Amino acid sequence: MIRMKRRKVARALIRIFILLVGVSIISFGCADRIILGGNHDKVDASGARPQTVRADGRAIECWIARSPAATADREPEAYVLFFVGKADRADRWTTAVAGAWRDHPVEVWGMNYPGSGGSDGPVKLANVAPAAVAVYDEVRKVAGTRPIFIHAGSFGTTVGLHVAAHRPVAGLILQNPPPLRQLILGHYGWWNLWAGAGPVAMRVPSDLDSLANAAQVSAPAIFISAGADSLIPPTYQRQVINAYAGPKRIIEMPGAGHDTPLTREAAEQFAKDLDWLWSGVREH
Repeated sequence: MIRMKRRKVARALIRIFILLVGVSIISFGCADRIILGGNHDKVDASGARPQTVRADGRAIECWIARSPAATADREPEAYVLFFVGKADRADRWTTAVAGAWRDHPVEVWGMNYPGSGGSDGPVKLANVAPAAVAVYDEVRKVAGTRPIFIHAGSFGTTVGLHVAAHRPVAGLILQNPPPLRQLILGHYGWWNLWAGAGPVAMRVPSDLDSLANAAQVSAPAIFISAGADSLIPPTYQRQVINAYAGPKRIIEMPGAGHDTPLTREAAEQFAKDLDWLWSGVREH
């Protein structure tokens, strides 16, 4: 009887082991798509206009919109690079992001990640950071000596922090920023005994290490943190905020989820903090 029970336990353990190995292999092979997604759905760009940038022979689709203050009679005084969250699209949000800059005359460039929208594939994390730097360099040609800001949310903050660590920026707006590897292993690894999370975390390139990049950025930043975010819990967001080397202001939204819009109080604070961020424009 005891031997039979031991055999059953042994067989069960072998099945679990095989299952975990299978999960590991599948996760490693699909890691880029799991993290980055891929989205070719038709999206309403809400008036934003498309622009194509070339990087290493590949097309990078960008969408451009201006804030209400940047009219035909008033040229932008600054430019904004916008990076969307995981599996989302720049064309969906670029016009709204431009509107958030209100009476500050800016032109916003939103980038679609490799394999998303009109951007050439493959869907590969290793191609994201180089593509983002290429877009920055293209915007720099247009902006001339005018300052460039970063505006990003969720996964997009990893991209924005990489750009800010390798190119001069006037300031950043970062909402719900994840330390990607730490989040995958610490928050999403337990349920699969790290068989799935481990390989996915291994596929995150060092270019997107937000803790390392944040420690290299000295520009002022506004952080917006959702206190009830189940996708990127605030304890993980705080790791990036604490690692950030530049001056920063933090907007806390205690009961907010990952996609919760700004509350009235948060919107009022954001307007004040945006004026603070903009104050450096006059110095350029």
